[in-house]
Amino acid sequence: MEDSILTTLLLPAALAIIMISLGLELTRADFRRVVQEPRGVTIGLVNLVLISPALAFGIAELFDLPAGLAVGLVLLGASPGGTMANVLTHLARGDTALSVTMTAISSLAAAITVPLFLELASRHFDAQALVGDVSMGGVVARVFLITLVPVAIGMTIRDRWPEWTANARPHVAKVAAGLFLLVVVSAVAAEHEKALDNLGEVAGAALALNVAAMTVSFTVSKLARLDDRRATAIALELGVHNATLAIAVGASLATVLTIPAAVYAMFMFITGGLFAKAMHRRNTRAAARAPAAV
Repeated sequence: MEDSILTTLLLPAALAIIMISLGLELTRADFRRVVQEPRGVTIGLVNLVLISPALAFGIAELFDLPAGLAVGLVLLGASPGGTMANVLTHLARGDTALSVTMTAISSLAAAITVPLFLELASRHFDAQALVGDVSMGGVVARVFLITLVPVAIGMTIRDRWPEWTANARPHVAKVAAGLFLLVVVSAVAAEHEKALDNLGEVAGAALALNVAAMTVSFTVSKLARLDDRRATAIALELGVHNATLAIAVGASLATVLTIPAAVYAMFMFITGGLFAKAMHRRNTRAAARAPAAV
């Protein structure tokens, strides 16, 4: 009964508020930026949509995770960046506009990418029985409802009531952060026995995915000759996923799928925060040198 309430009410409600809070940060200009400055966004989205899920597949194989945990790790890897990636990018003096744009577009694309990689992972790891007979269309509809609709609501609120939005945004952000913590704790509690039994495996795989995703995405960005500020945004977007989305989708199918995202969420802010701190110094020095170079 408690699991049912968590799956059908609390998780979707918490995720909706978190996604509305993202919508409150967005304007149409964020999407126009894709056309105006396509290189950074394109590289970031390729990292999010292709490299991150591929890394999750590889790491699940490397750690020889049980089928349910392997699918859960891929589900996490396929999830978009989260709003906390935007916050950490801002603190690191990275390109916050790029971060917000990637979060927005990857959240919209999640209606296709998340169900796609969930299907591929369930087939690859022979976990179709665990996932069940849920149709691709059903998962698409579910992700659409818990991502696109709340983001659109948030953007509409900002557009119609800008002054109220400016005042409410900090409070909504705090509520969203609290709900995120509640979601993570609830997900771990729901599957605490499996979580404890597999903690070593899952923690190692989740940490490996986190570090690999940030390292690979930062390296790819620099090889593509993006500056440090944009590379910072892309790396944090890959390191700080929307774990709430992964947990919500996973819980609606099989609660074991939530464990990798819940464990990942426990430390992604530590690794992301350390990276942001290091890049803050580097980006601050670069900003100080910029006027002299003009």
